Amino acid sequence: MRGMKLIITEKNTTAKRISSILSDDKARALSKSTNPVYAFKMDGEEVHCLGLKGHILKVDFPDAYQQWQDVEPRELIHADIIKIPTNKALIKAMQTEAKQADEVIIATDFDREGELIGVDAINQVKQVRPEIPVKRARFSALTPVEIKRVFAHLEEPYYDLASAGEARQDIDLIWGASLTRFISLASTRLGKYFLSAGRVQSPTLALIVDREKERKAFVPTPFWTLKINCIKEGETFQAVHAKERFLVEKEARDAFSHLQDTALMREVKITERSVRPPIPFNTTGFLTTAASLGFSAARAMSVAENLYMNGYISYPRTDNTVYPASLELREILQEVSKSPDFAQSCAMLLKQDKLTPTRGKKETTDHPPIHPTAAAFRGKLSNQEWRIYELVVRRFMATLAPAAVVQSIRADLDCGPEPFIARGNRIAFEGWYRHYPYGVKKEVILPALETGDVVAVEDPPELKESETQPPARYGQGKLIEKMEELGLGTKSTRHSIIESLYQRGYIYGDPIVPTETGISVTEALRKFAGVISSPEMTAQLENDMDAIAEGKETQLQVLGKSRDILSEVMNHLETSKEEVAAEIRNGIKGDRILGACPSCGSNLRMVKAKKSKKRFVGCSNYPECTTTYPLPQTGTVTPTGEVCQDCGSPKVRVLNKGRKPWTFCLDPDCPTKKKTGDASG
Repeated sequence: MRGMKLIITEKNTTAKRISSILSDDKARALSKSTNPVYAFKMDGEEVHCLGLKGHILKVDFPDAYQQWQDVEPRELIHADIIKIPTNKALIKAMQTEAKQADEVIIATDFDREGELIGVDAINQVKQVRPEIPVKRARFSALTPVEIKRVFAHLEEPYYDLASAGEARQDIDLIWGASLTRFISLASTRLGKYFLSAGRVQSPTLALIVDREKERKAFVPTPFWTLKINCIKEGETFQAVHAKERFLVEKEARDAFSHLQDTALMREVKITERSVRPPIPFNTTGFLTTAASLGFSAARAMSVAENLYMNGYISYPRTDNTVYPASLELREILQEVSKSPDFAQSCAMLLKQDKLTPTRGKKETTDHPPIHPTAAAFRGKLSNQEWRIYELVVRRFMATLAPAAVVQSIRADLDCGPEPFIARGNRIAFEGWYRHYPYGVKKEVILPALETGDVVAVEDPPELKESETQPPARYGQGKLIEKMEELGLGTKSTRHSIIESLYQRGYIYGDPIVPTETGISVTEALRKFAGVISSPEMTAQLENDMDAIAEGKETQLQVLGKSRDILSEVMNHLETSKEEVAAEIRNGIKGDRILGACPSCGSNLRMVKAKKSKKRFVGCSNYPECTTTYPLPQTGTVTPTGEVCQDCGSPKVRVLNKGRKPWTFCLDPDCPTKKKTGDASG
């Protein structure tokens, strides 16, 4: 069939949507195969559209390098890298279509990974049609306006961008495989519970471990606070001693002894300040805010990608925080206003004479900031999809809204000879707060206070002893922000790096706690090959890959530089192999301790039965203490440091790939399990 154009997309969902848009809903699937091809007419020409399933090729080493115990890890550094088909049937279907086509249009996502998928597809097509012309459809949203526009203005493929993506694949394979094999073989931790390391994973884990070390080294300092509750005309408000924190208990108690049953208003100041709206969402900003709503980074990205592929939001992987001038802001508001949940807010914004969006510091040309692209209705989305969609919509509206105005009140008062301060705040003008309620500070309303007022003081005043707290652990959102600040990973990879740390059993919880294994792997690598845990080295390689995309360096140059660094790292590790192994084994032993035995107080350990090979929990004081508990036979088990209030047994966390983490107490006879019918133990 001559005169046919072949469109290749990254996924079947995208192929179906693009076909529907370009054909005005007239596209038909040619068959019910697992690799459907959608056919339609466009401008009188026959068009076929085929969706891939992500990468059609994966990188690996030749068979000679596959046996871990037969190949020294350092041999992988300079080993050949081959590309292996991930789905031969899909590649064959694509090549069959290409044989009938006179033009191929690549319509994968526009970033390093998407461009590499597209160029891999081009190379497979050219095996059967070497001279076939190839064009690129570059889009940021799967909306009718955007898709029709880009297919009317096709571009050339971005081969340098694909080379940057391929360099990342190769470098991550070389670093990940050689380091992972080294530490797994050295510590004899093989099979499905092997250990892993990598050029982004390891410095990210080091951030978490370092924060935990700071917390453990932290020495709390006691301090005392003094507060009084005042009453004016029946309204109660709180005032805090002007010193805020007393570091000496006697001084606090002396101040307490001076207090009287009334307080005099010495001065009342009222000020107003303007609060600027937030900047547009890039990937980091989006994931950070989604984390505050209880979404893991990986889950938030997964939901956002589904919304993008169904045409509700723009591409969610972007560094950009500046809307391009070409973005039709009013049209987006008019579209979103079709959803009853946002109709009122959109109407308010559309009444503004001019829409002047906020701007962040990062401006790129790959994709616009994340924004809504179509109206959605609450009942047609899952609960999680709706919450993420609403977050994106409200952020977009907030960036177009006027500043909020907050009125702050500070009242200085004396209770006896002691100075106190009462603070209040209220929203004088809602501005963007009306559209975006996330993270808005709660109002603290003070009664109408004037200089010279005498107010009653409730008895008793509050003298409280506290202590300074260690630095907070990283939540997933804050960790992604830190990774971006240090140049660790990219907008497309950071959430998956964190997820892999959970899957490997290096971390648990959110806020994130490192396991003893995670700590020992980090300390071993840092002690004997510090560059692996250094963000500087990883950030430099990221810059080098950017240089490939910009045509300033070649893939071969960057790959050679990376191999040289890794060779030096391997030299250090090999000369300290026994020490590395000992450090890691100690950590693994630590993770086998799940808590204190409720019967005798000794350590409860994970144990593997000699005959059945099944794992269970037993007391280290055996045979004097025979306390045992069953365990699930799959997944990574880590201690949580918590104890069940009902049965007194330790709580543990189990992580299985592809499943939600599961936290439970060890005692299968715990009353809480009988209440809920959970006998899983």
